Amino acid sequence: MPLPHRHQAIAEWRGGWPVVAAAMLGAGLGPGLYQNLSSLFTPGLEATFGWSRGDIATAAGLALGGAVMAPLVGRAADRIGVRPVIVASMLLLGVAYLWLTAMGTNGGRAIWRYQLGVVMLVLALPGTSSLVYGKLIAARFVAHRGLALALGTSGLAVATIVAAPVLGAVIGHYGWRAGFATLAGGSVVLALPLIVLSLRSAPALPASAAAAAALPGTSAAAARRDRRFWIMVASAWLINAATTGFVTQLVPIGLELKLSSAQAALLLTGFASSAIAGRLVVGWLIDRMRPQPVAATFAIVSAAAFVALTFAPSGLATIMALVFLAGLMNGAENDLLPFFAARLFGLRAYAEIYGTAIPIALSGTAVGIIGFGRLHDMTGGYGAALTLGCGALLLAATCFLILPDRAPDDADASAR
Repeated sequence: MPLPHRHQAIAEWRGGWPVVAAAMLGAGLGPGLYQNLSSLFTPGLEATFGWSRGDIATAAGLALGGAVMAPLVGRAADRIGVRPVIVASMLLLGVAYLWLTAMGTNGGRAIWRYQLGVVMLVLALPGTSSLVYGKLIAARFVAHRGLALALGTSGLAVATIVAAPVLGAVIGHYGWRAGFATLAGGSVVLALPLIVLSLRSAPALPASAAAAAALPGTSAAAARRDRRFWIMVASAWLINAATTGFVTQLVPIGLELKLSSAQAALLLTGFASSAIAGRLVVGWLIDRMRPQPVAATFAIVSAAAFVALTFAPSGLATIMALVFLAGLMNGAENDLLPFFAARLFGLRAYAEIYGTAIPIALSGTAVGIIGFGRLHDMTGGYGAALTLGCGALLLAATCFLILPDRAPDDADASAR
């Protein structure tokens, strides 16, 4: 006999909180942390190598091509299990940071080393993201799946808040190399052992192709033929292009809005706070309401903040408030993509489906990172980039509004 809703929720949290904790650690000290804090490294890289902001942004953006491996990582997670993928990804992450620490001082030669380091970060991304942790959470949670995913993905925002001043101080006193070394220690020495310990209580998932096929849901091939998949991925592409390009230039944006270096660094904390709020509020709402209108509303709010920032507001409080609103959709998207992937297509091939979405979504990230940097170099300011970011967010809102929900008989979409 099924448990009442309240008792079911309590049972879910009692058994599932270690999985959520592991997801928070994986997201918080995964490659996304460098993405959020990369603007702290920009002045040091400029000074050491003579690169422009556009050069740095282009190298990082092109390196995101490594995301094409995400579907293979997802297939491995579906077939051999998520734990080996998680451990291997965290170890690769540590290697990537150490590689970046050891870059030489020759600007012409070091740019490819920087690009290769970011490629390794991107290769580690799927195994530290909702591709693996989302499957574990979706297997454990039903009644509070949205909130559980929100908490799991909020680890990145929490880590950004904590790490921004710490990493800023490390870089300020010891240089950017020490910053990369600190990130390496955080991922491998601190996070990995705690993740392994937390996952001891994770739900057992099939570790073979035959067993995975017995799970409810559709195959990855069927999902790729479904227009809902492409609408879902288009929304993620648009959001990433706008919000990731924005956050990777956030400190320079603050400086151009006449903030001091310390005040500009605080904007990263404001952005991370909004990401937490976006995740948690959206997660709570989509457990109780139809998720598509909720997602569209958040996208429109962030778009309005992008527009307001183009008018060069003054004062730390005003700029911080606009950065907070602009970042809401960045936080929400990290909850919405895994939520919709599980809701629309089930768990049978969840990791491969999500892995297929990642390189497409990250191509939007690449466009945003390169676009914000290059548009600044071309125009001498961030107005054009912010305006285009606003347009992308409005298009994302449209995608959510036209995204069909699952049909009543979609409990097992494999029949399609």
